[in-house]
Amino acid sequence: MARLSRSSPRLDAPVRTSTRPRTTSRDRFGRFTEWVARAMGTPAFLVILSLFCVLWIGWNTLMPHHLRFDDAALGFTALTLMLSLQASYAAPLILLAQNRQDDRDRVQIEQDRQRAERNLADTEYLAREIVALRMSLEERNAQVVTRDVLRQELRALLAELGDADEKPAGGGTP
Repeated sequence: MARLSRSSPRLDAPVRTSTRPRTTSRDRFGRFTEWVARAMGTPAFLVILSLFCVLWIGWNTLMPHHLRFDDAALGFTALTLMLSLQASYAAPLILLAQNRQDDRDRVQIEQDRQRAERNLADTEYLAREIVALRMSLEERNAQVVTRDVLRQELRALLAELGDADEKPAGGGTP
């Protein structure tokens, strides 16, 4: 039995004809469809298409018979076929572009939702931290001696000391 060399293709694996990933061509086609959809939605496209149709009809009605290529008596069959062909390709291309936009919108909505959840969680965390800071400040304020409270306490102590000085040290009557 002969051994297969490294250069010979394997029969159990599909042969790749291109080294590029397939998503590149799909993405390129998607960008093309978006370009077509954007171009068809512009006033310039409508003006150019209208001028094309006017020129076509004008040429095929005003020129001598031997120069005409689409008969007006038959209702401009070639023009009708061209416009039908353009419309038959335009509709699917526009739908493909719209589907791509829907996919992008869906991703954007999901990212916005995740961002909103993070913002809500951050806001709730900050609110809890502010409440904790307020509570700790209130506890400290309850323990903090203000100047007025300190003065009252000192006056009360001085009054007690003054009363103690007036009383005899023996504890009895004189």
